[in-house]
Amino acid sequence: MSTTSRKRLWAGGLSVAAAVALAAGLVAAVPGAERSPGGFTAPDISLVVASPEVTLQQWEDADGRRYVDLGGLGAYVGVEGGPLELRATRALGAEQVRVQQFVHDGVRVIRKDLPAGLVTDLGGLPGFTEITFIGADGEAVATSRETFCPNNASARIDPGAVPVPRYPEQCHDGPFTLGMVWGVEKGWATNTSAGLTSVPLPLATGRYTARISVAEKYRELFGIADEPQTVKVNVTPPDPAPNPAVDPAPGRASAHSAHSAHSAHSGDSGALSGAAGRGTAEDSSYPPAVPEVPHALKQPARAALKLLGDGPGYTDGSRFAPRAKAAAARPAGPPVVPAHVPKPDLRALPVWDIAVETERRGEPEGRDHLAFASTTWNSGDSPLVVDGFRQSGKPLMDAYQYFYDARGRQAGHAPTGTMEWDPRVGHNHWHFTDFAAYRLLTEDRKEALRSDKEAFCLVNTDAVDYTLKRADWRPSGTDLSSACGQGEPQALSIRQSLAVGSGDTYSRDLPGQSFDITDVPNGTYWIQVVANPSGRLHEKSLANNNAYRKIVLGGRPGARTVTAAPLGADLTG
Repeated sequence: MSTTSRKRLWAGGLSVAAAVALAAGLVAAVPGAERSPGGFTAPDISLVVASPEVTLQQWEDADGRRYVDLGGLGAYVGVEGGPLELRATRALGAEQVRVQQFVHDGVRVIRKDLPAGLVTDLGGLPGFTEITFIGADGEAVATSRETFCPNNASARIDPGAVPVPRYPEQCHDGPFTLGMVWGVEKGWATNTSAGLTSVPLPLATGRYTARISVAEKYRELFGIADEPQTVKVNVTPPDPAPNPAVDPAPGRASAHSAHSAHSAHSGDSGALSGAAGRGTAEDSSYPPAVPEVPHALKQPARAALKLLGDGPGYTDGSRFAPRAKAAAARPAGPPVVPAHVPKPDLRALPVWDIAVETERRGEPEGRDHLAFASTTWNSGDSPLVVDGFRQSGKPLMDAYQYFYDARGRQAGHAPTGTMEWDPRVGHNHWHFTDFAAYRLLTEDRKEALRSDKEAFCLVNTDAVDYTLKRADWRPSGTDLSSACGQGEPQALSIRQSLAVGSGDTYSRDLPGQSFDITDVPNGTYWIQVVANPSGRLHEKSLANNNAYRKIVLGGRPGARTVTAAPLGADLTG
């Protein structure tokens, strides 16, 4: 392709989209996007608003300071012509992020590298929109620059658009997120605000005009017209009493957060930015991104909505997925492990959020515990699917791994241990017994301690690498109630799975996520995580199942300390 045609391809459509009344379901006509001579259609991106006037209610923090969230402005990035698709990648422990735009013609793909340094994490496009609030005197009183996550809460603006988007539901930015796919389908629009994870504004009550624009660097990059939108804004005081059904405090985890304690991605002026903000008193990494509560669901009028998650023609932007069903009956006939079908490939990641604790739930008092969080993920070609079938009269299930061909048809099965009911506080669900193991090793790699944790609930809590060829961008089983039979000790069968590209994270506060180091001398050690420790699960390779994190123990009894090596010093294999 010539230089000229490439330039034309990436110029994008510069047409002006009329305002879209999304709340009323009205659709604006948008001229067609430019189509390159080679047949590729670049997305025609425009900034639209749902309503010319909105009301934003303040919320109050513990110190009495009042703020407003910007998701209620109803500003959207609309896409026509072709989908907007971006893929962001980075190496394990690295700071540099590479982002490519993908343009499709249905068969072929053209990739374009975005400028180096434009994106600093996997949480979205920083400084994409600028929102300025102008007072009655015409003076600007507040400005916010928002990170744009294309995977945020979205809605259709074209009746002929696909009913359910294929792209992921959040822009995950954990310390071990290696690859994210960001996208807006053709005929869809995505809210410009990150909702609860955006940076709130300390805006006083009163009437304002909000001027919303796309930053010049992104207009030039994506061919977006310089057409700022304005919205009349009425800022009202908070309710006298808090609404128990809605917690508007930013950064709160969704009720569907599963068994990982996440922290939220922040906007440009926030404190957290995933890999870029490492270096806490306890450890040198941040946990994975929180499944965000979408702005729509924190509004009092919609708090009771039953339509959580996604369905035909709607999405709430949350990471709630329906429960996967186990097979109708335990498999009959001899085990069959097909040799030439796609298989999962489990990989352990180095532990993180490391700390020494003297008090832990369910543990004896007066002991020192080395606590940590861990993630194990599936980098293979097929999901890990394990069904449990109850043994008569026992809180135990026989577990079977299932195998599928390239078309997703079941091709075999094999017994693979058991599932057991765990009634402890913090669990109260079914655990699979052959997923991972923890060991504390001396500096020369000899075993010092072995964790008594031997069972796990498989949940797709985190995106690790969605750029893999067979990655599932919208996995099921993303919370305990849908994945592990939460509160169902009488279940007869259950399915647990780990999708390609997703990881299962256990936060350090959960039982079993620690070693008792009371009698362990100070010194240098390794924390080892082993995926598939017994080798009962059938996967592509066993050579990449180990991860190590180097630590140094110090201090005195009752006041022990731990220092973790930077992520770049970790070993995996």
